[in-house]
Amino acid sequence: MQRRLPRARSPIGVVGFLVVMEIGSGVLQGWFSPLLAAIGQQFDVGAGALNWVNAMYMLMTVACVPILAKLGDMFGHKRLLVVASSLVAVGSFVVAFAPSFEVFLLGRALQAPLAAFLPLEFAIVRARDERSASKSIGVLVGALTLGAAVGSLLSGILFGAIGDLGIVLLIPAVFIALCVPVVVLLVPETTVRRHGRVDVIGAILLTAGLLAVLTGVSNAGRWGWFDLRTIALILGGTVLLALWVFVERRIQDPLVDLTMLTRGGIGLPIIASVLFGAQTYGGQTASFLWLLGDHARDGYGLGLAPAAAGAIIVLYALAAFLGTLIGDRLARRISAPRAIALAGVVAAASFALMICFAGVSALFITSMAIGGVSAGVLLAVLPAVVVRNAPADSVGIASALFNTARTAAGAAAGAVFALVMTLFVTASTADATTDAHSTPLSFFAVWAICLAIALVLAVVGLRIRVTAPAAAPQSAPDLPTAQTIEDR
Repeated sequence: MQRRLPRARSPIGVVGFLVVMEIGSGVLQGWFSPLLAAIGQQFDVGAGALNWVNAMYMLMTVACVPILAKLGDMFGHKRLLVVASSLVAVGSFVVAFAPSFEVFLLGRALQAPLAAFLPLEFAIVRARDERSASKSIGVLVGALTLGAAVGSLLSGILFGAIGDLGIVLLIPAVFIALCVPVVVLLVPETTVRRHGRVDVIGAILLTAGLLAVLTGVSNAGRWGWFDLRTIALILGGTVLLALWVFVERRIQDPLVDLTMLTRGGIGLPIIASVLFGAQTYGGQTASFLWLLGDHARDGYGLGLAPAAAGAIIVLYALAAFLGTLIGDRLARRISAPRAIALAGVVAAASFALMICFAGVSALFITSMAIGGVSAGVLLAVLPAVVVRNAPADSVGIASALFNTARTAAGAAAGAVFALVMTLFVTASTADATTDAHSTPLSFFAVWAICLAIALVLAVVGLRIRVTAPAAAPQSAPDLPTAQTIEDR
């Protein structure tokens, strides 16, 4: 079945509209961390409950992103981008006007489709111009990274100036709401459709399995790794994921075509995304704790003030933004696999430098910035490879699997690294009270593991193969072009 569409808009203009959305997406993702203390005071909840502000969002992204992306492949990526942005706008207003902490968390759950923006946008930019898609993906990821840096800085400044949490939370809600008509009016629809039925059983099994495993791993530090709840969730989730694989291999229209992972050039990039998420996001907590720790009081750290540590976090994000800008150029010059391998080696070098110069503030911060640049290169190049290798009717779900794998790996690695750090503690006694503190060796152990993971990432990167882009179609210069929707 084919339907003719009017001439497409300029790919540059389309990317420009999407860049604005990604800046807003990044701002919203970075908006909450500086406000956690104020959120706790507003709703009278403690630090344990505040963990759910980010945990609820993370868990729901794992649940909804693959489903939204798959529906985009089937029914149109612009259509699902409108749905996702509308849900995020509603969730943002719920957060801003929440009368209780429970309603606030409901709003955070409704904001989870924010993480589906990138997979849907990747499919849109590939559909507009496959040959320039890698560059466009780098620009979009860079906009997200820059927005996150701006959001984390701006929200704290605004709250300090205004002092009203509701107004500060309302600002990103209004911005996201304004993005909805922009998508409706200015972003064109993609043309290739994935034919088939919605795999409801596969979606339920994948969502339940991932949620169970991540909930168990995320709470293992609080419950204990051998607690019955932790074991039940991890084992139960693993069984559900195994059942999901069994089902996906035997139905006609699976949520995820597993042959795409095993023989379609997507498997190795997703393995690389797991390694990247583990070494980058899993190790961040240890690095930022080192910035804040006071060596005289805690036995480790640089003793920086919270404001200074916050500025360094912004510096890291800006370094990652720089990396996203050079990622596509580097891939074009030396090839994407070599760019991934080089970024892995640079990441390993940054962790080695952090271990060597842990006591020298300037050199430690410089080492972190080097790691930020390498992270930015990987953020730009890896999804571009996934989009390039994915079948035209499966770009959304392939990109979603990449993002979900990276997020899940970061969350799991963070929990495992927290366990590693408990293996290297020392006890101190003051005022008849004995406290346990992490030792510098615990941080070095985490960074050494991240170093090893980065080197494995470099090796995996060299084995990745990239599909050549399709040749640009030839058309008469004075004739309007037409596109077709293909049912596959």
